[in-house]
Amino acid sequence: MGSMSAPAAEARRVLLAAPRGYCAGVDRAVIAVEEALKQYGAPVYVRHEIVHNKYVVKTLEKKGAIFVEETEEVPEGNIVIFSAHGVAPVVHEEAERGKLASIDATCPLVTKVHKEAVRFAKEDYDILLIGHEGHEEVIGTSGEAPDHITLVDGPGDVENVSVRDENKVVWLSQTTLSVDETMETVDALEKKFPNLLSPPSDDICYATQNRQVAIKQVGADSDLVIVVGSQNSSNSKRLVEVALGAGASASYLVDGADEIDEAWLEGVTTVGVTSGASVPEVLVDGVLDWLAERGYGDVEIVQPVQESITFSLPKELRRDLRAEAAEKVSGGSSEA
Repeated sequence: MGSMSAPAAEARRVLLAAPRGYCAGVDRAVIAVEEALKQYGAPVYVRHEIVHNKYVVKTLEKKGAIFVEETEEVPEGNIVIFSAHGVAPVVHEEAERGKLASIDATCPLVTKVHKEAVRFAKEDYDILLIGHEGHEEVIGTSGEAPDHITLVDGPGDVENVSVRDENKVVWLSQTTLSVDETMETVDALEKKFPNLLSPPSDDICYATQNRQVAIKQVGADSDLVIVVGSQNSSNSKRLVEVALGAGASASYLVDGADEIDEAWLEGVTTVGVTSGASVPEVLVDGVLDWLAERGYGDVEIVQPVQESITFSLPKELRRDLRAEAAEKVSGGSSEA
């Protein structure tokens, strides 16, 4: 805490949260697109944004990736990549019908939730999926067992939930939620369904949790917190909420330095900075440079947790997918 002397004497500083930025699942998905372009040449089609970040999508487009909303938009005989958020089984069927070779860049931690959904549905459980309606990850997970899954969008949604058998109910969650809010939802669900089963291991991914732990610490000591990330990024939006909850007076989500409003700096001595799990470090560097030019050049790194997780690339990259796609079109592959 600063002394009681005139506030003007307090040095301006930046608290930079670590870990921040790319998680292992995003890193793997982005590299998968780059590798596919290198190995198979352009164009390579990507269904939905590979990760929720404008800059990443634009950069990959320049290299020859074509982003589409639906599998049907991909001309037959081509390669399609499924995004890190995961897809429902019907999407794999669409790719097969469309005579496409596919690369599944779903984050392994999302795949884990899909497998849990399939397993609990087989055992005829009602599955309460905690997540945000319309988010791609939720759509993909729900598609694994649509008849067994009910979406619960936050603690306020719990009163509307009904199940067939209160003794056979389990909760799962989207991987990019606020840890605290999810536990609040789980507490409310447990009050309603005392026999609620929990997933074998927490579904909120390590990277989401770590980034929230770091920004909690930073937010508690910051007048202003800037989170670098895109508006459609769930985990980035949660970082803004966590920073405010930890005591930051203000917190904003920006795609890059050009979106910062100088008025935010009014009366601010400490600025916290972090970035969502799909944000390349170059965008954070831009924000730090912008702040340094305005007198916030003293950067202190706040790192409550270390990260060392990596995932191997999708196995499909080891095959000749152009040849496989051509064979599907010529009718050589009819086992689907």
